[in-house]
Parts: sequence; structure tokens; C-alpha cells
Amino acid sequence: MTQHSSQARTALVVVAHHRADSLTAHTARRSADRLEAAGYRVDLLDLHAEGFDPRMNAADQPDWGDREKAYSDEAHAHMRRVLDADVVVAVFPVYWQSVPAILKGWIDRVWNYGFAYGRSKPRLAGKRMLWLGLAGATADDPITEGMRSHLEAGLNEGIAYYCGFAHSAVGLLTDAEERPQRVDAAGNLLVGEAVTGAEREAQYADFDRRAREFVEKFLAAEGVSA
Repeated sequence: MTQHSSQARTALVVVAHHRADSLTAHTARRSADRLEAAGYRVDLLDLHAEGFDPRMNAADQPDWGDREKAYSDEAHAHMRRVLDADVVVAVFPVYWQSVPAILKGWIDRVWNYGFAYGRSKPRLAGKRMLWLGLAGATADDPITEGMRSHLEAGLNEGIAYYCGFAHSAVGLLTDAEERPQRVDAAGNLLVGEAVTGAEREAQYADFDRRAREFVEKFLAAEGVSA
């Protein structure tokens, strides 16, 4: 693991959305700004913009008999970016109570055997992880509690803890859609009226505030002022 001085801490901010004008990309940029204000050098990794291929291939398939396997050049380049980071922040839309395929594929190919796990002393030990998931569900939708629990179990316990991270937190950002939506007991999708004008601006401002609070709480847990 690369050691950094307090003046040279690095945050790897990973964006998993196909549109640069999405609320996800906006939230990633705002989060990067907060991290820079807290003294981090930010490495912004836009998986779609950089053309990352999430599909597993023979070069990056784990070899359980060889934890020193040399993976593809692309995977090794991303591994270096993870190694160089003190904190990793992933920003993504929540799909089916999980991460999008491109983010899952990035983890599959890059957080690989012999690198992120499979060693008595994890190479990622001591790093910290924040997962910011944007959900179309409204804050008062009963589904959100189960969504939060599912994400925390899969991301904090199933991935970050397994890879030796010192701390991992999930921030679930609800109300990400212009039109409120929920599924009723019969499975019908109920979509409300679009929020526009001043009300929409207020919704955006509240969304930004909640995202900022997740980042600041994450930094505060490390004793870093944002």
C-alpha cells in the first residue's frame, strides 16, 4: 500500500453512470469538490467516459492456484489507482437494490484475487470506502429501509470488509427522480406529477445537502474537517 503524507491524501471518486449530465455525475462532482476542500487530491474515474469494459475475460479471470497472476494491463492500471487512494467514493444509481453492471464489473475485474483479497495481509487494509447510491424511491416509501439494509450488507460486509477496508459506509440518496414513484402492494408502479420550478430547485438543493452531509459524516469519522 502506498503511504501518503497528510498533505497528499488521495480520494478516488468512481462514477458509474452513462450520462455526464446525470444527477449521479453531478453528485460525484459535488462530492469531489468537498473532498478537495478537505485537503484531498481527487482522482475522478468516470467508468463510462473512460470506456471501461465490465465484462469478465480470460486475462482477468481469477486463478485460484496463483494469486500472483498478472492480470490485463487495463486491470493493473485501475488497481494502481485504487492502491494510490486513501479513500474510495463510488457514486451510482441504485439498480435492483444493487450497483449498476459497470460498477459491479469494475469490482469483479479490478478488485481481484491476489490484489483485493486472498492474502493474509490485505493490500487495501486501512483504506476507507463511501458508497453513494441514488434511488428513485421516495424517502417515505417503505421499500427504502430494506434497500438500505441490502446495500449495506452487500457493499459494506460483502465487499469492503472482505477486502480489508478499515471503514465502509453507505449513503442512500432517495428522491432522485423528478416524478415521485413507488410500487404498491399489487406490484403496480405509481408515478406522481413532475416536480418543476421553484419546488424542483428546492428538491435539488435538499438533495445536494443530503449528499454533502454523507460526505462530511464520512470525513468526520476519520477526524477530517470538510
